[in-house]
Amino acid sequence: MIRVFSPVTRIAPAAVLVLAFAASSPAQSGRLTQADVQKLQDSVYLAERDISTLRARDSARASSLQTELDDLSDEVIYLRVKLRKERTLAQSEYNDVQARIEDVRSRARGDDRVSAAPAPAPSAPAPRVPDPPVAPAVQSPRAPERPRASATRGEIPANTELDVRLSNILNSGTAQVEDRFEATTAADLIIDGRTLVPAGSIMRGVVSSVQAAGRLKRKAEMTVTFDQLTINGRSYPIRGTVTQAIEGEGVKGDLPKAGIGAGVGAIIGGILGGVKGAAAGILIGGGGTIAATEGKEVELPQGTVLRVRIESPVPL
Repeated sequence: MIRVFSPVTRIAPAAVLVLAFAASSPAQSGRLTQADVQKLQDSVYLAERDISTLRARDSARASSLQTELDDLSDEVIYLRVKLRKERTLAQSEYNDVQARIEDVRSRARGDDRVSAAPAPAPSAPAPRVPDPPVAPAVQSPRAPERPRASATRGEIPANTELDVRLSNILNSGTAQVEDRFEATTAADLIIDGRTLVPAGSIMRGVVSSVQAAGRLKRKAEMTVTFDQLTINGRSYPIRGTVTQAIEGEGVKGDLPKAGIGAGVGAIIGGILGGVKGAAAGILIGGGGTIAATEGKEVELPQGTVLRVRIESPVPL
């Protein structure tokens, strides 16, 4: 007798995850678009929220996941640029990044802690044997509990404004959407007598939109937002909007300290060697959109001080 066996393939959990995302991704036969890549960017933002929630429970695990997510965020930007330049994007590349982002979200939420092992069946009770007499135990004094770290770090309230100095040059004639740049905080942020954000902390920004000056639209515009704040080597997701730009020359003396809500003028004079006031030819509208006078590009030189409003609370 000849037995015919139907082929059965065991699929590893990681392969199941990739196949699941392939089913929910754009069709293999369809072309990927910038809207599809934007979905990846939205997933990165959701993962940042999951990690921020995890940080209060397990800061070490959250920091490790944040490092992975930063690399994935850079890969999303790479896919966006590649699609814009080459007009095509491999479905496998898209699915791989999508699956890895969701894997980070799953671990941040603690989904991997759920055990699939069934509960053991209850065994029959054994006959009860009288316990021998036990001498009363001497209870040792209980060590005092350490205060929880999250209770002492504080929180940056919504609508807090920070002054940051650009480390890069931003120009609407050369900038591209999704370009990243950095700035450093110009003064200590002190709340309730504690320094929550030391001067020199790094704030990461991204170009959200840009319109160069041209024949059809002579007014150049550029919108920049800030999405990450790094304090003493630890990064936190933020939502920051530019509200003001100050132009100055050089840096002098020690960086001053500023409490919450201090005006730009209260600290800029102690930081910059020469203050010229608002950056010439620059207007800032709603949502942080920076516009230049007609016929000129938006030009923010290195060292320009931007006032950034934190849109939502940042737990530290």
